[in-house]
Amino acid sequence: MADLVDLPRNDSGIETALGILAQRFGPQFDRGAAMREQHGHTTTWLRNQKPDAVVFPHSTGEVQEIVRICSAHHVPIIPFGTGTSLEGHVNAPAGGVSVDLSQMNRILEVHAQDMDAVIEPGVTRKALNTHLRDTGLFFPVDPGADASLGGMASTRASGTNAVRYGTMRDNVLGLKAVLASGEVLTTGGRARKSSAGYDLTRLFVGAEGTLGLITELTVKLAGIPEAMSAATCSFPTTDAACRAVIMTIQYGLPVARIELLDAMSVHAANAYSKLDLPEQPLLLLEFHGSASSVAEQAETFGEIAAEFGGSGFEMATREEDRLRLWQARHDLYWACLALKPEGAGLSTDVCVPVSRLAEAVVRGQEKAEELGLTAPVAGHVGDGNFHMLPLIDASDPKERAKVDELSAFLAELAISLGGTCTGEHGIGQGKARYLEAELGPAAVTAMAGIKAALDPDNIMNPGKIGLPA
Repeated sequence: MADLVDLPRNDSGIETALGILAQRFGPQFDRGAAMREQHGHTTTWLRNQKPDAVVFPHSTGEVQEIVRICSAHHVPIIPFGTGTSLEGHVNAPAGGVSVDLSQMNRILEVHAQDMDAVIEPGVTRKALNTHLRDTGLFFPVDPGADASLGGMASTRASGTNAVRYGTMRDNVLGLKAVLASGEVLTTGGRARKSSAGYDLTRLFVGAEGTLGLITELTVKLAGIPEAMSAATCSFPTTDAACRAVIMTIQYGLPVARIELLDAMSVHAANAYSKLDLPEQPLLLLEFHGSASSVAEQAETFGEIAAEFGGSGFEMATREEDRLRLWQARHDLYWACLALKPEGAGLSTDVCVPVSRLAEAVVRGQEKAEELGLTAPVAGHVGDGNFHMLPLIDASDPKERAKVDELSAFLAELAISLGGTCTGEHGIGQGKARYLEAELGPAAVTAMAGIKAALDPDNIMNPGKIGLPA
């Protein structure tokens, strides 16, 4: 785990800015200890570095006011969505102001014919899909947690549907962001493609709040398929399950979701979600399309699975059964934590080319066994992304050191296989030490140059993505 550093504070500037913000925003401003602690929250073991205050803007104009006040006094600004990020993105290593965008939660426009929507950053994935339920459309990026769309864009989130529908990078058409100067930057409109200048949308999607605060998003929507069915299939080994995934992707089978659970994860899911799945390595899939195409996809996958010893291939076509299976997958983090109620878990997050998936997963399991760690495996393996969740007593320095060793091993392994240290969680603070190894010093220098150009005083979420503090 990263050894966090507290950056130098501008105490006089912070106090001056907080006084102005308190007077201007009144009940939208909070300096309470509990609120500050919550907004420095991280769901890993990174130390909480809480902000000095939290402000809840209701509009882009109010975000501009907050930024201009903070900029005038060189006060750090940390954007906050729902607090579901995993790598210390919302920590405040130099203190400052947390800008909680959850109350900017309006769905501004839905263009059903063009299959897009314009939303504020505090809109959550579930809220958007509830709003869309009568249009025949849905927003397909599903990271599991009911995260805000602004936060999902900032961390370039992914999830179970990425193998068919892509990640946030693929589903944001354009956005508006407030820069450190207080100006509003517009990066794109509603057209499905554009050759107009630099692709600033992709620059901000994944910037983790280090370049500006996203205040509006235009997102792509997808049509709700005529038919959807889920399926489960067990395998004799994790290696066999991974090789079935590789063959499925190489065959070009258009699965919507394909998730791996190792035997330990299946055991956890059975106990937590009251399922009765065979406690062997398992693939959980979903097929979208017409009734006939869904049946054909399932039949083809069954043939592929049989080549690798797959057994117990079962379909779930009733909506309640399908949703129950996917809810169990989304609850898997908590299910695995329940395997060691007195312990804690660190969710790793690597992604490799699909052809190297089996090697990466098996070598990760072997390393965990060598270290004596209980580490269930699950992942969005259709795009080569998998997670290990080592479970330990977090108060034991020796066990924490083992988890740090496993996490470093996985990151370095993924990079050596042509992959990445983070498939969807982002860099934040926790993965900063791997950025240069993955992309090289020239890339990190280029990022630092962009950061300096847009945020010369380094007030936008400082200390993140491994950029100079």
